[in-house]
Amino acid sequence: MEGRIAAVDSVIDESTRNVKAQAVLRNPKGVLHPGMFVTVRVVLASRKAVVSVPASAVSYAPYGDSLFVVEEIKVEKGQAYKGVTQKFVKLGGARGDQVAVLSGLEPGAEVVTSGVFKLRDKAAVEVNNSVQPPNNPAPSPQDN
Repeated sequence: MEGRIAAVDSVIDESTRNVKAQAVLRNPKGVLHPGMFVTVRVVLASRKAVVSVPASAVSYAPYGDSLFVVEEIKVEKGQAYKGVTQKFVKLGGARGDQVAVLSGLEPGAEVVTSGVFKLRDKAAVEVNNSVQPPNNPAPSPQDN
C-alpha cells in the first residue's frame, strides 16, 4: 500500500528514538483497522546540490531576500569599475553559518559577506578579503 505522511510529532522518544507520524492512505478493502501495527518504508525526496553562502551575506527584506554580487560594471563611455549588483534570491535551509541559495545566484559568484545593509545597486566597492566570515556547520556561540 502507498500513502503519504500528513504529520510528524515534534517530540522524539529518547529511550526508543522513535517519532510518531500520521499517514494518510487508501483502505478500499478494509484490511487496516485502528490499533494495528505496520512496518513502513519512508522514501525521502532526493537531495540536490545547492549554492551556499554565509548567512551574513543575505539581506532579508519584506519584498524579497537579496545578495550583492561583485562584478565589473560598465558605464556609458566603455569605462568599467568594480561594483556590486543586487540579486534577488530564493533561499533554502540553513545549516550553521551557511544558507542554501536555491535560485538567483550562479555558482562561483563573488558575494559580499559584510556590510550589505550599507550597499545599494551599482555601488562601487573595494574588495578586502583579509577577514573571512565564519563557515562552521555547527557553531557554538561564545556568550552562551
